[in-house]
Amino acid sequence: MTINQISIFLENKYGKLSEILALLSEAQIRIIAATVADTSEYGILRIIVSDPQKAYTLLKSNNVSANLTEVLAIATGACAGSFAQTLSYFTKAGLSIEYMYCFSSKEKSILILRTNNREAAREVIRRQNLEYIDESDLMKI
Repeated sequence: MTINQISIFLENKYGKLSEILALLSEAQIRIIAATVADTSEYGILRIIVSDPQKAYTLLKSNNVSANLTEVLAIATGACAGSFAQTLSYFTKAGLSIEYMYCFSSKEKSILILRTNNREAAREVIRRQNLEYIDESDLMKI
């Protein structure tokens, strides 16, 4: 199972991030998780939102460079070492983590990740009996 993530390419200019967030806010789209990676010239804002298709359409209609991507979401414990243990399963299977970010809610932590081989990652999740999180689960957070 996967969830939809929106990747938004931003120029590193004053106010660009605020413009994007204002668009989403005005459309009543809730941001569930977000991360920003930057270089000297541009940044990539990756977000998980309450309505990914609506957000993607809104951004494209406002000439924002955005992509809709499938990523994996896994629930882990919130205690120290939970992320390390979960990621070790992928490492032992020879999978590379292209990127990841996470957030915690109550007693669970949610790990969002993209690997170099989604099908092999699904097998690791199944074999290790990890808990998938789908979009309907995220809406309850």
